[in-house]
Amino acid sequence: MAAVWDFPDFDDHDDVHFFHDRASGLKAIIAIHSTALGPAAGGVRFWRYHDQDAAITDALRLSRGMSYKNAMAGLPMGGGKGVILADASGAKSPEQIEAFGRAIESLNGRYVTAEDVGITEADMARIARQTRYVSGLPGTAAGCAGGDPGPFTATGVFLGVKAAWREATGHDNLKGVHVAIQGVGSVGGGLARHLADAGAVLTIADADEARAATLAAALGAKYVPAEQILQAEVDIVSPNALGAVLNEKSIAQLRAPVVAGGANNQLATPADADRLHVRNIVYAPDYVINAGGIINVALEYLGRSSDEVTTEINAIPERLAEIWAESRSTGLPAAHVADAMAQRLIGR
Repeated sequence: MAAVWDFPDFDDHDDVHFFHDRASGLKAIIAIHSTALGPAAGGVRFWRYHDQDAAITDALRLSRGMSYKNAMAGLPMGGGKGVILADASGAKSPEQIEAFGRAIESLNGRYVTAEDVGITEADMARIARQTRYVSGLPGTAAGCAGGDPGPFTATGVFLGVKAAWREATGHDNLKGVHVAIQGVGSVGGGLARHLADAGAVLTIADADEARAATLAAALGAKYVPAEQILQAEVDIVSPNALGAVLNEKSIAQLRAPVVAGGANNQLATPADADRLHVRNIVYAPDYVINAGGIINVALEYLGRSSDEVTTEINAIPERLAEIWAESRSTGLPAAHVADAMAQRLIGR
């Protein structure tokens, strides 16, 4: 394994922590990209990685993305991310989750965690028994921010999809607009329901075909195999699964004029932003459009109200519009414009 600062995605992280709890079998990484604006906030995911290098790369990319996401959302939080490495069985134990909570506590508030892929509200409650540096907890009092971030992310992505369609066409009426959704878990599934209510025509796909089929039947959507969804002949492609799905090959095969979805780190490389731009595809930078969840959990951690969460999520389309306006005026890809804005905010 190479030294962590030799990884291409290291990007001058403040610190990267590796944890191994022998009693529970926990192996985890907490990457802290920046604390310039406040404690590093970002969820923890439980995932089976091909190897340890893949886990480190994921933690680094996600942590940097959280720095940018929190900065662009105007939150007084830095960026960090946790990953718990699943073993070959894919089993997750309460003891591992509790050990991860103790790992967070050992960082003395530099990192605040929340729910991500493979982690449940029950897991978050268990982490909270070990550390106070946690958000996204169940049982939120009425009128207060908090709870499962997934529905809030889905709402923000829906508003961002409408904004992207307006950028492409001049209007945001989604009735009859054909949207291909890749991944229909908490975020993609919530987005699909919002779009169905708005009258959009849906084609969906998920690695869990049964889940895709069930949702398709409920919403009157079509479902296709996961490997076909990005090539669908539609108006909007919405990636809502794992990252790095937009690459040289897949971008060349896109048949939609708009890409707007909730997945983190959608671009496999920085050059893929240029590839989208050359094709005149309207792209919604992922960490801007999918900020609804972190807005909710960050404001929960800060003791704010649910009304404030709604106000900030409703501002996502305005932030996207600013990025697209600068992209038009400078001729730079939207993703590069967003990165430059975020870097200025965190002093990089």
